Formats: sequence, structure tokens, C-alpha cells
Amino acid sequence: MLNFFKPAPAVERLPEEKANSEYKKLRLQVFLGIFIGYAGYYLIRKNFSMAMPYLTEEGFSKGELGLALSAISIAYGISKFVMGTVSDRSNARIFLATGLILSAIINLLMGFVPFFTSTVAIMFVMLFLNGWVQGMGWPPSGRVLVHWFSVSERGGKTAIWNVAHNVGGGLMAPLAIAGVSLTTTYFGARFIGYEGVFILPGLVAIVIAIIAFFLIRDTPQSVGLPPIEEHRNDYPSKSKQSFETELTTKEILFKYVLNNKWVWIIAVANIFVYFVRYGVLDWAPTYLSEEKGFDMSESGLAYFLYEWAGIPGTLLCGYISDKLFKGRRGPAGFVFMLGVFVAVLVYWLNPAGNPLVDNIALIAIGFLIYGPVMLIGLQALDMVPKKAAGTAAGLTGLFGYLGGSVAANAIMGFVVEGAGWNAGFTLLTGSCLLATILFAFTWNVRGQEVVKNG
Repeated sequence: MLNFFKPAPAVERLPEEKANSEYKKLRLQVFLGIFIGYAGYYLIRKNFSMAMPYLTEEGFSKGELGLALSAISIAYGISKFVMGTVSDRSNARIFLATGLILSAIINLLMGFVPFFTSTVAIMFVMLFLNGWVQGMGWPPSGRVLVHWFSVSERGGKTAIWNVAHNVGGGLMAPLAIAGVSLTTTYFGARFIGYEGVFILPGLVAIVIAIIAFFLIRDTPQSVGLPPIEEHRNDYPSKSKQSFETELTTKEILFKYVLNNKWVWIIAVANIFVYFVRYGVLDWAPTYLSEEKGFDMSESGLAYFLYEWAGIPGTLLCGYISDKLFKGRRGPAGFVFMLGVFVAVLVYWLNPAGNPLVDNIALIAIGFLIYGPVMLIGLQALDMVPKKAAGTAAGLTGLFGYLGGSVAANAIMGFVVEGAGWNAGFTLLTGSCLLATILFAFTWNVRGQEVVKNG
């Protein structure tokens, strides 16, 4: 199996006169590949949350559904770290496409076969499997970014790529709703209706996986091009080394990642950033339905607005961290998380009957939260050599998903069930403040300056 994923070997270099044009073409091509491919992952990662209002009508409690939903985050958090170490030694184009196709198959099974959504235990298993293969999306994308884009341009490119989260997540809601409409219209006798949230996004994701496979290339050397640092004369250190030698898992873990205090700080910050991100996002359809009187279409619109508002927010955050703060990510994260805190308060305290204010608050949260999400991933890439990028990002993801997203799914569900929505929002606002404080600790840190030997 590992031979199937092994990195593409270096081939003979192209003549210098061809290198510039080929680099220009392929950089755009591989970037589009990881952008489209990673957006495809988000079409089929969190669509279960769109099925939850239907499943509550079938007799499942919010606590049970929250527990089932937490399986995605448990598996994804572990997988992002494990698959990150595998991805650092794998071919990005094969790795990314394989994970997306496997995730699509799991979603299609949940849509077409009633058995797979018949009990909480079975749903937990299926969502766990989905979360595991979803962990095959971020690490190969990070591998492509660090091999095809040099240090001085990586912040802006990562910010642009990161909005794939929002493109895929935003399209998921209308696509899921369209799936529900299609299944009830054409298969009403067989399906309840919620199955469409899995079926249509799953079919679209398979098409996207095929497109991404044909666009992505593993490394510049695998297509006869020099390392990006050499091509752009843009090295991460004064020694002008690009560190293209593949590292062992032991070297990656114990030399560059686990002994790096800054990686640990941003990993802990990710717990609270992800708790807010998914505590708001995953429970938006249920909260807006129960507390604010939104119907399914209105909740889907709010979900869409939340995701797509993150696009300009992420780009602005990346620009500010590069230009205003000169490569320091901490100040931008601090400012954006303070804004999230204010927006969450408005979303919480706005009384029912004011849907415009709720939508504006959700837009503001979406606009602001994805910047810090992107910054933590970018800091992870900056703070280690590029051959360890997937592992460092995987460690921050492990903390974010196990500590933050699982809590947002499972703990949030049981807290709201037992103590009401006010208790849930108390957790959300507290998490905003803790993330803000941790970003402040990295205020004066520039990632590439703390990389040792690379």
C-alpha cells in the first residue's frame, strides 16, 4: 500500500529555457488541483449536520446525534496527524484523490443504504470512517504548497488556497438541499428525504477527485524542474539550503516537530479556535430552527453565508499578517479572534424575530474565524522544514479536532441538552478569549526564524 503512495521520483531536468514557462504553467495547475480537490472534501465532510434536523424528527436526540457527529472529528483529528506523517513520504496527487473518492463512497452508502443510518452506533462507525479518510486532504495539499511555493510568497498563496474550505463548505448546504429535493421528488416512496444530503454531494465529489488527480503534480523535481527555492532564489535560511532530502518519520517527529514549543502553543490555540468554528457551524441549523424559528431553507442559507463570508476574511487576514505585521501571524490572529468574540455575543443575545441580525452575526463570525484557522496551519508550515510540513500541520489538526471539534459536537450537544443554549454559548465565548490569549503569546514570532536546520 505504501508503495502505491510513494513520492514521484525526480526525473532529468528540463533545459533552462523551458523551465520558466513550465514552472509558470504547472504552479497554476497544481494550485488549482489542490484548491478544487480540497473544496471537494468539504462537500462531504459535514453534510451530516444538514441531516440532523430530519433525524431528530425520526426520534434521535440532539445528544445522540452530537455524539455520532463527533466521530468525524475524533477520526479526522487522529488521521490528520497519522496521515500527515504518511503524506510527508507520499505522492500528493494520488494521496489526495484516493482519500476524496473513499469519502464519497462512504457518503453514498449512507444515502443509498438505510442500514447505515439506522442506529447511533452505526452512524458513529460510518462517520468515523469518513473522518479518517478526510484526513487525507490537508496534508498532501500542504506538501504541494511547500514544494511549489517559496517562503516569501507562501502566506498569500496559503490564504487563497485556504478559502477552499469556504467554497466547499458553502456549496455543501445548497447542494445538500438540492439532493433532498431530488430524492423526495424522484424517490419519495423509498427515501425519507434526508438521504439526499449524502447522495448528490458524494457524486459531485467523485468527479472533483478525478479532476484534481489530473491537475496535481507531486514535486517540481518529479517533472524535471529545480526546487522552488532555487528557481525563485528565495531560500528560508542564509545557508541557501532547500532541504530536499526525504526525512525519516523519527527525524520528522523528534527533531523538528515534537520539540518545537511554538508548534505546541499554536496546537493548543487550535483547540479553542476549532471549538468556536464548529460549535457555531455544526449547530447552526438546529439552533436557528429551535431558538430563532428558521426553516430548513433559511438555515441552509445561513450556513452558506457563514462559510462564504470566510473567503474575504481569510484573504484579508493573510494579507495583514504578511504586509502589516511583516510575517508575524500572532497579531492578526489576536485581532480576528477578538472580533469573533463580539460577533458570537451578538449571535447569542439577539432575540428571536430578528433574522437579519442573526445572519449578519453569522456572516461576521464566518468572516473572522477562518483567518485564525488558516494562520495556525500556515504557522505550522512555516515553523518546520518542508519535508515535515504535513506532520506539523497534522499535530495542530489533532489538537484542533480532538480537543475542539469533538467538544463542539459531543460536549456541546450534551451541554445544550442538559443546561440549554445559554450554557453552550458560555463555552463558545470562553473559547474565543482563550484563543485570543494564546495568539498573543506568538505576537513577535516569525515562523521561518524559528526553524532549526531548515
